[in-house]
Amino acid sequence: MKIFIVAVGQHVPDWAQTAYDDYAKRFPPELKVELKAVKTEPRGSKTVETLYAAERKRIEAAIPRGTRIVVLDERGGNLTTKALAQRVKGWQLEGDDVALIIGGPDGLDPEFKAAAHERIRLSDMTLPHAMVRVLLIEQLYRAWSVNAGHPYHRE
Repeated sequence: MKIFIVAVGQHVPDWAQTAYDDYAKRFPPELKVELKAVKTEPRGSKTVETLYAAERKRIEAAIPRGTRIVVLDERGGNLTTKALAQRVKGWQLEGDDVALIIGGPDGLDPEFKAAAHERIRLSDMTLPHAMVRVLLIEQLYRAWSVNAGHPYHRE
């Protein structure tokens, strides 16, 4: 199984990239995580609809056909770490590749969100996009460790 983290925004601070890379290299061969950073549409005087359309096109181009789409959305469902672990296990059993989508500064196209297979959220708080990448990959690694009985996750 492969998990794609598709994130709008190509530049993150060095500390965030270092933290992301540290977790990414920990995954076992049977669960690969790949980051696909897509370009943020320049803001200028464009309407939010124009921004959504441009970023949606880039996001969709980054997602392989047949991949399960899960968007990170502030109105998405809350998950505990154990619930995320169960989701990951289910995706693995179904053989689905999964794309977890992190929107840009203005979020994601509402129609794209509505068409996604799932909507989840990491926090009730608003988080910087670089931090979201790090928190997401850490929680994916923790979910894997729960399922594998690995000592990383302790109760």
